[in-house]
Amino acid sequence: MTSSYDIPDDAGKDADRGPAKLRTEYKFSHVTTGRYLPTPGKAPGWPFADIGEWMVDANDSAQDWLSELRDWRREHLVRIGYDDANYRRPELQWAQRNFVHAQMMVEDRYFFDVETGQYTVDRYLDDLEQRFGGLDSVLIWYVYPNIGIDDRNQFDLAHDLPGGLDGLKSVVDAFHRRGVKVFLPAKPWDHGTRDPGTTHWEGLAEIVEAVGADGINGDTFNGVPRAFFDACERLGHPVVVQPESTISAEEQLIWNVQSWGKKAPDGPVPPVSKWKWLEPRHMVNYENRWGRDRTHDLQYCFLNGIGYNAWENIWGIWNQFTPRNAEMLRRIATIYRRFPSLVVSMEWAPYQASLQRAVFISRFPGEGRVLWTLANRNEYGVDGEQFAIEHIEGTRYFDVWNGRALSPRVDDGRAVIELSLEARGFGAVLAVARGTDVSGLDEFLATIAAQARLPINAHSGAWRALPQRIVETAPTAVQRTAPEGMVTVPSGEFVFKVGGIEIEGFNWAGVDVQYPWEDVPRRHHHRRLQLRAFHVDRHPVTNAQYKRFLDASGYAPRDAVNFLRHWIDGEPRRGWENRPVTWVSLEDARAYAQWAGKRLPREWEWQYAAQGTDGRLYPWGDTWDDARVPQVNRGRRLLPPDEVDAHPQGASPFGVEDLVGNVWQWTDEFVDEHTRAAILRGGSGYQPQTSHWYFPQAYRLDQHGKYLLMAPCKDRSGTIGFRCVVDAEPEVA
Repeated sequence: MTSSYDIPDDAGKDADRGPAKLRTEYKFSHVTTGRYLPTPGKAPGWPFADIGEWMVDANDSAQDWLSELRDWRREHLVRIGYDDANYRRPELQWAQRNFVHAQMMVEDRYFFDVETGQYTVDRYLDDLEQRFGGLDSVLIWYVYPNIGIDDRNQFDLAHDLPGGLDGLKSVVDAFHRRGVKVFLPAKPWDHGTRDPGTTHWEGLAEIVEAVGADGINGDTFNGVPRAFFDACERLGHPVVVQPESTISAEEQLIWNVQSWGKKAPDGPVPPVSKWKWLEPRHMVNYENRWGRDRTHDLQYCFLNGIGYNAWENIWGIWNQFTPRNAEMLRRIATIYRRFPSLVVSMEWAPYQASLQRAVFISRFPGEGRVLWTLANRNEYGVDGEQFAIEHIEGTRYFDVWNGRALSPRVDDGRAVIELSLEARGFGAVLAVARGTDVSGLDEFLATIAAQARLPINAHSGAWRALPQRIVETAPTAVQRTAPEGMVTVPSGEFVFKVGGIEIEGFNWAGVDVQYPWEDVPRRHHHRRLQLRAFHVDRHPVTNAQYKRFLDASGYAPRDAVNFLRHWIDGEPRRGWENRPVTWVSLEDARAYAQWAGKRLPREWEWQYAAQGTDGRLYPWGDTWDDARVPQVNRGRRLLPPDEVDAHPQGASPFGVEDLVGNVWQWTDEFVDEHTRAAILRGGSGYQPQTSHWYFPQAYRLDQHGKYLLMAPCKDRSGTIGFRCVVDAEPEVA
């Protein structure tokens, strides 16, 4: 098939081409190796970003395009020896109805209530149902970005969830009661933490079977290997495997019965999903985690009959659907769930002839019914005649985007469908043949009509970052002189300059944290502060000191899992008395500080005590020096931290020691509606290798780590300790 464009001579010139008069030959069999099939009417490498796009007319070439594409599909299925047995298996067919999927963080406060220590699955789902119509499946995410803070591997972190695997099973059961299927994640890059002593597929299959999960999501996989699928089969627990990064080898389509899709080009002509075209029952969940306006995403989904990954909590960074996009998704999901067999019709065909420019139409036939989905790519509304189809006597027509019957004009045996489409809007038409069962259709139309009372574009499209607040710390009793083991840091002017080291999130509004003087969370922070004097522990709190606290106070955490897990029989290991205490949660550290008449440092206090007033990068100066810190551990198991006074040469200008490279130290906590996180300072000596996805170190004094909080059992770590401060009397001028 070929398409040609005649561009006016003044539209642009190219030194190699001469006058910009182009003829494009578009051979589809040569350009179908990517995730998305090429779009008709537009050449690969089109040299002008905008010039001439107004001339693109899909109607001119669509039928030839589809004819060649069907030939391409037949050939490719033969080339891979395609067998559709897994798509016909009843226990896997739920994937074909998996329209709205969400990756969710276990740290989301709508999912777990740290105050009661209870999972709150109903609260989590109720919120999504209210905002965009709810979920068909969920990916429970409990690993990244905290993995690598210590040597716990991806399987350990599942066991460390509140209630362990029994608790996770209760969560899966709660989702199942609401009709929501559950995926668990696989991490092929996790080879730097504790060796699990088994293969990744066997280790994960055991957890999946134990908790009753329904699927495996392959993080960073381009197609989940068959080993994961087969490992679950051997346990008598078949699962749907779902790769994150779509499929790289076409043969994987045979056992990857669904996948994610990413980065569909947003040009004048919406593209076709390659995997959905090869196997129309293959359900893709399109993912655009950082998208703020998802209109193109949802139009692409609606024309391809694919689902969406409604991912909003992205590693603790909140990217909520705007009300407008949420309403789009609600309407699409309502239609999909009413006509699930049509959405995966084997005779699905995109690019049906449209009577309007830049309005695109797909056809999904089956069972005496045909569903047409429409997307208006124009920035203005389009009213009136949209498309014409062969009319068969007795056929009834319905506008299922607005919930009403249609009475199209019939000309020469063709029904002319008239609709009103909003700017960048949607439409959907259902044709029902005479004699076809339409039970429940009236109730469905009433539901859609209620949703359509307010036009999509009447809903706000404004995106706003979720505000955060810092958790306030009560002052201590003022002390004139530094208590034993503490150092006085004098009052002074301090430039608090620090940035978050989150691996993802760009320089977004919403990344990292929001200090009280800021209007939105952001990655980079700079503020000149006037600090009062305070006393700070010269060293981090040791195991011996924490033992004295326990003996004197009788403190016992309500959630004791992993509490002081490096101790033996309630005692520090012999020879570890002077090493920093670890495996204590933020709550455990605060309890010690309160007992001691102290408090945890504000982050700017910690940095001031470490940096002084000259903005140095490390406590001793601007150049890293291995001799001033503990030796780095790049092994797969944690080693004990050094004694707190082992590196006096690493002291700060105020004489504060053991600030960097031994154990991370708790400071401030930040909270928003969905996430709690603590700021960790100083870094640790543990650097797991093999992946850049592990929790990064922050040895520099102008960097900090943001550690997502869920529950003490999961938050405690073998690399996190703390030191305390006491408020000092104001200095006399």
